[in-house]
Amino acid sequence: MRRKVLFVIPTLDRCGAEKQMTMLATGLPRDRFDVRVAVLTRLGPYSQTLADADVPVTLIGKKLKASPCAYFKLKKLIREFQPDVVHTWLFAANSYGRKAAFACGSPVVVCGERCVDPWKGALHDFVDRRLAAKTDAYAVNSSGIVDFYTKRGLPAEKFAVIPNAVESREAIAREERAKLKRAILAELGLPRERGYESQKNKLFRQMAISDRSLDEGEPFLIGLVARLWPQKRVRDAVWIADQLKFALLNFYLVIIGDGPERDALLRYRDDLQIRDRVIFLGERTDVARFMPAFDLLWNCSEYEGQSNSILEALSFGVPIMATDIPGNRDMVIPGETGVLISDYDGDESRRRTAFSRETLRIFSPENEATRLQIQERARTFAQREFSYEKMIARHVDLYERLLKEKKS
Repeated sequence: MRRKVLFVIPTLDRCGAEKQMTMLATGLPRDRFDVRVAVLTRLGPYSQTLADADVPVTLIGKKLKASPCAYFKLKKLIREFQPDVVHTWLFAANSYGRKAAFACGSPVVVCGERCVDPWKGALHDFVDRRLAAKTDAYAVNSSGIVDFYTKRGLPAEKFAVIPNAVESREAIAREERAKLKRAILAELGLPRERGYESQKNKLFRQMAISDRSLDEGEPFLIGLVARLWPQKRVRDAVWIADQLKFALLNFYLVIIGDGPERDALLRYRDDLQIRDRVIFLGERTDVARFMPAFDLLWNCSEYEGQSNSILEALSFGVPIMATDIPGNRDMVIPGETGVLISDYDGDESRRRTAFSRETLRIFSPENEATRLQIQERARTFAQREFSYEKMIARHVDLYERLLKEKKS
């Protein structure tokens, strides 16, 4: 007999939790599981992936934060499908989905917490604690999330840490990486023609610091893949890039992603007169094509669960430079897969300066051999610790264990 599993999630946007849910929904063995997905607010890019895998998707159509209509529609779906397991993802779905599942008497209810969420206030904590008693397990992707929520009163014994998954990649030869990078640079039209000269470049000339030195030799390509909102601190990355230009590093920073801060970030970049070095590409469906061309991936986030962009970069053997926060520590091993930068107790200036200093260090000629070693270690580490097969198997084991415990 096949087990019925219903996933409940707010959206199918191109974000980390949505990606992992889609991987799990399409990867559970079909001979053992009948899978469906309920989307609270809106569909998105992953809708097609689920459709291609014949996973039914129901849009609930929630329009307001407090929506009795959405709650009753979700209850109706649960009663009709009668899932053995309801697995919710992210706060809105964790609230509506668990409450509806409890009301319908679903045998097993799993809550998916995917991030350290310091934005949560007293009301969020009240909802989380209120629903904790009937929740059978919390499926989280890092030990940092366990620490965060147990400190807020949730029962530690109910947490199961299941790391995110990433596809295995073949090793890429050094010559092939260089070829890929040249192709990306050409596609982006880099280096760009100098029809415009900023005041900063004029200052370089007046100080007898030739801007041409920035274009000598092969440029380094730094990537940043993130949604453009405050948590990701993309503004930090633009500031750091400005410092690297003053240090005459030959580089480009390519930022992939979109979000509410896009316009403000573009203005900030232009105010710093560094649009010749910082390239915003917006939302892309071909991030995997860019990853192996990066010499380094930055992650400046204030908080994370477990960054999918870091995992993707590791799978391609790209060294990581990331903020030293829970979640990142599980993936960035200093000297092995990259560099962790202290948050310096919120001291923005020291944190940014450390990023620029360490970037210059890792790109220095004497560290070239170390950088190449990190590339191979990163890929091997991702393949060993974050495989797609492991993630699926761990969820299967969790569901089966909980169902067995309920039956007994």
